Amino acid sequence: MKSLLTGAQALGRALMLPIAVLPVAALLLRLGQPDVIGLVPFLSPLGPPMAASGGAIFSNLGLLFAVGVAVGLARENHGAAGLAAVVCYLVTTEGAKIMIQVDPAAIGELTGRAAALAADAFKASQLSRLSVPAGIVSGVIAGLLYNRYHGIQLPSYLAFFGGRRFVPIASGFAGLVTAFLFGHGFPLLQHGMTALSNSVVSSGELGLFVYGVLNRVLIVTGLHHIINNVAWQLLGEYKGVTGDLNRFFKGDPTAGAFMTGFFPVMMFGLPAACLAMYRAALPEKRKAISGMLASMALTSFLTGITEPIEFTFMFLAPVLYAVHALLTGLAMVLMDVLGVRLGFGFSAGLFDYVLNYGLATRPLWLLPVGALYFGIYYGVFRVCITAFNLQTPGRESGEGEAGAPLISASADERAVAFVTALGGVRNLTSVDACATRLRLVVVNQNAIDEPALKRLGAIATDALQVILGPIADQVAGEIRAHLHAQPKGGAASVAAAAKTPSPARAEARDEATLAPEVISGLLAALGGRENVREVEAVAGSRLRVRVASAAAVDDRAVRSLGLRGIARPAPDRVHVLIGPAAAQTLISLRALLAR
Repeated sequence: MKSLLTGAQALGRALMLPIAVLPVAALLLRLGQPDVIGLVPFLSPLGPPMAASGGAIFSNLGLLFAVGVAVGLARENHGAAGLAAVVCYLVTTEGAKIMIQVDPAAIGELTGRAAALAADAFKASQLSRLSVPAGIVSGVIAGLLYNRYHGIQLPSYLAFFGGRRFVPIASGFAGLVTAFLFGHGFPLLQHGMTALSNSVVSSGELGLFVYGVLNRVLIVTGLHHIINNVAWQLLGEYKGVTGDLNRFFKGDPTAGAFMTGFFPVMMFGLPAACLAMYRAALPEKRKAISGMLASMALTSFLTGITEPIEFTFMFLAPVLYAVHALLTGLAMVLMDVLGVRLGFGFSAGLFDYVLNYGLATRPLWLLPVGALYFGIYYGVFRVCITAFNLQTPGRESGEGEAGAPLISASADERAVAFVTALGGVRNLTSVDACATRLRLVVVNQNAIDEPALKRLGAIATDALQVILGPIADQVAGEIRAHLHAQPKGGAASVAAAAKTPSPARAEARDEATLAPEVISGLLAALGGRENVREVEAVAGSRLRVRVASAAAVDDRAVRSLGLRGIARPAPDRVHVLIGPAAAQTLISLRALLAR
């Protein structure tokens, strides 16, 4: 199960590369339309070429997905995998086209050359529905083959075809297999895609609600990219194109249902959540966090990038995040009931709203619905933060978060700072990025200095993911370059990078079992035996403690032990983030309580 999840996350990361091209396509296609470019008469001659350029990208999405997925999956994102994916995709599609059976009705009474052209047109039309799945499959095949065979050594008389040159050859042969599967299995695939499209589309509001909730719930795993691609690239058909996004830009008046509901959430709801967090912050800390919250709110409003906001409360207040997911699902339903149809090339922000206003249906309804969502989000977040004493930005009782962010440092300085905060060169196994997050595989998660990451302007999560905003991919490249330049086991090692103000803290960070003095100190910080009513381990990394008096719990003392954090989701509940040692800590705590 774990390997399956890891593979799906890798695919989700790889899909971000071709997805990043879509805003350019949408921009060119939309700006090239007569109703937009005609507003500036002397630019009108440029309209048709611009629209054709954007249309060309949408017409070749399968090829783009093949190259993007392959490069995203390949080690070091090597371009040879992209070439191999092109070979596999072309062999797959052209081979499948030969095998597809032509519907006699498509030829009718035509004969000779006209019949051949009609048959080719029918096959091309039918295969276009599978271009994106064929591209994704080709990209996965090429990426995996590159990772497996990029260093293969062949006999001397075939040495020229060894190494990376072998990968496109192998991908071509793999394409023969997929061509056979797509060609002869096309009726079954077509039936399956039609059933999928019809089941979701015919589910109406229920399908939209489930999609909206899952889109937010799965964001922590990266699997939301999978369901997004099903909705935006595969569902429905209109004039030879499939997918809610593609049909919207093709002019389908029914398209946009799987995009519209995001606009009130991303443009109004989450910025209101930022305002609520600012208003709930301690007065002396509001100035320090105002810039961060304002930038996150503006990013969400303008571009629709929401992860920086969501990861500020996703793990701190899971119930609050669940409410956010439910409100997203309700927004999808509400906008559909009102008959609103909006679309985007990148995400549900102001830029896409303005650019695609001419293609939208009843777009002004966004304003009252957005105002409603602004009020709901502000009220829900403000009440929950204050009622449950959630330590959102500006409400932290511990120290160590202060300091000017170092995001603006030079590339080398920034890379060194991040590598050091992440536990050093030897602690980093893999560094990837999606639109706004670093996605990391580390040797020892306890070696990570989370306060240092916060001083760098980031937010670390259990995944391990570091939320940076739109610069995530750039920072990932800088870190990878620094790792290649440093020999393993250099000065920036795991032990040297971890903060060690006391022996107990060092042992707490570096060992899977906490030192006895740390555990006894934790019990004292929780108010002693008399104050602890119940304790249990949750999610393999934290303790959930029910206390008699929340006032007796000393947050500062908990953090001084080197533990990763503390939260108060309810008046009589305390969550202590321990890490891998949570289960053993539970046993030791219960033993102390039983004395």
